[in-house]
Amino acid sequence: MQFEAISIEGLSHRFLSRTRPPTTALTDVSCVFPAGKVTAIVGPSGCGKSTLLLILRGLVEASAGKVRFLYGDGSGQLTAGDAPRMATVWQSFNLLPWRSVIDNVAFGLELAGVSLAERQAKAAEAIKAVELAGFEKHYPGQLSGGMKQRVGLARGLVQSPDILFLDEPFGALDAQTRLYLQEQLSTLVEASAKTVILITHSIEEAIFLADHVIVMTARPGRVARSLDIDLPRPRGIDVQNDKRFGEYFSEIYGLLRDEVRKAMLN
Repeated sequence: MQFEAISIEGLSHRFLSRTRPPTTALTDVSCVFPAGKVTAIVGPSGCGKSTLLLILRGLVEASAGKVRFLYGDGSGQLTAGDAPRMATVWQSFNLLPWRSVIDNVAFGLELAGVSLAERQAKAAEAIKAVELAGFEKHYPGQLSGGMKQRVGLARGLVQSPDILFLDEPFGALDAQTRLYLQEQLSTLVEASAKTVILITHSIEEAIFLADHVIVMTARPGRVARSLDIDLPRPRGIDVQNDKRFGEYFSEIYGLLRDEVRKAMLN
């Protein structure tokens, strides 16, 4: 059976508190994340983007609704099954300062009981893929912010996940480093044909990296619209000169403008 998609139906989530009224983060969210594609989720601050990621990742249980991982046997019929292999790259680097680059990258494999020789070989391959070969013995304190984030990306890739979650992976970086890593990530994703779910505040990043963009409303988050991004691959940064790039930006910003205002008033 081959993994085909994640299907979300009527998903809602409320955060309960002993001292304050409940907060509804998501309400009646329904959408599909197709396998082998990059889906970006954009929306105002506090709209529940990261909460949705945590639910998909299995780290938070939704208050209502269904998350189904769909598999096919080639006949066209899809059936729900167990969650496939998943990995997450967070905005915060979360590197262990006392471990070298290669040992940080191999950490998940170590927890999984992979032998030293195998995890070192796989970690070295992932480090090479993010253009950090030669820095295997360095420690996080010796790296720039962009290099640390590439270590985080390698740590996700080394696990060979079916689904790679990216939660604002470049949000803490300067503009130039962000552009470079966006191009690098685009190349890696296209080469691997992985299923990627990207959480981002950046409309440009969503259009540049994604095949589909899901636009969320202000809290409680709902799906305002889902758009297909019809831009050629492989994509370099010059794709932003494409007329359609500007049209996608205008459409998404038009959807978000009032929602951002609502979020600011909440």
